[in-house]
Amino acid sequence: MPDTTLSTLANIQTKIRRLTRSPSVSQITDAQINDYINTFMLYDFPEHLRMGFMRTNLTFWTMPYVGEYTDNTTDLTSPLYNLKNKYISFHPPVYMAGYQGFFSQSREQFYGIYPQVASIFKIAQGDGITAVYAGTLPNIPILQNNVTFSSRDVNNIGLVLHDVPNLTPGGNMGTTGILVFPNNPIPQGTINYVTGAYLITFPNPPAVGVAINAQTLPYQPALPQAMLFYKDTFHIRPIPDQPYEIKIEAYIRPTELLQGTNMPELSEYWQYIAYGAAKKIFEDRMDQESVQLIMPEFKEQETLIQRRTIDQQSNERSATIYTENVGPTPGGFGSGWGSGQF
Repeated sequence: MPDTTLSTLANIQTKIRRLTRSPSVSQITDAQINDYINTFMLYDFPEHLRMGFMRTNLTFWTMPYVGEYTDNTTDLTSPLYNLKNKYISFHPPVYMAGYQGFFSQSREQFYGIYPQVASIFKIAQGDGITAVYAGTLPNIPILQNNVTFSSRDVNNIGLVLHDVPNLTPGGNMGTTGILVFPNNPIPQGTINYVTGAYLITFPNPPAVGVAINAQTLPYQPALPQAMLFYKDTFHIRPIPDQPYEIKIEAYIRPTELLQGTNMPELSEYWQYIAYGAAKKIFEDRMDQESVQLIMPEFKEQETLIQRRTIDQQSNERSATIYTENVGPTPGGFGSGWGSGQF
């Protein structure tokens, strides 16, 4: 049985001191070595190699009438907490309430399926005096971050208010929002995305006879079927009508090594980490000759630790449209066997 104690942080530190010819803490402290180790672990390692242990499932739950889910910086218990730093990348398949959904990173493709075409209609008419208007929009619910109220005053100056969603405790868009001028955070009204109730205050009264228009994106809430991942935000469509479990595959960053007894996820990585950290120390010392001396062994360790993943993947053929056929013969054909027989 392998001796896993070889792979502790303390032994990685010792290996680095030997490689960098720095036996004394006066040359480099343990805390400084740890900084190099964790810099390599968190940022270099996952870009050099995407190992199997880094593949995981991100699971979160939708909220009724909320279509966008983004990085959460406040709630430590949220699955989306520190999303953009904790996870490296996201990949299909995505499952929504157990059903496999459509995953895209192209806004053109996604909004080609779920168009963002505004519904424009008149809610009132200016009288040259009134600047405050209240009412309820038809065709509800409406999509957050896509509500605009517009008109023009007696000087033919455009009057525009757009919505900014209130955030939930989890950091996601809520079911209410405020109305603001473009590039001005001061609230000038409110909007309820579910009921359609609004209260708006224009800076100047709309001119006599001039239409006051609302631009919205109505939708029919339902079980989600598709996801767009764009700018560290998950866009879910259709907008959910109730909580649903969302699962998507992701690459997660390796875990930091902070204590002397801490070990990397797989013990065999310890020498690769030591060479990687030593390389960064030499680079900061501008010692390019030493960098070149350790590079052959650094690449050798990189090759060795890839072997486990390569061997694991070599047992499975490349996925094609025929891979779902199951049966004792290749492709599920022959001898009356195949997925169509069950």
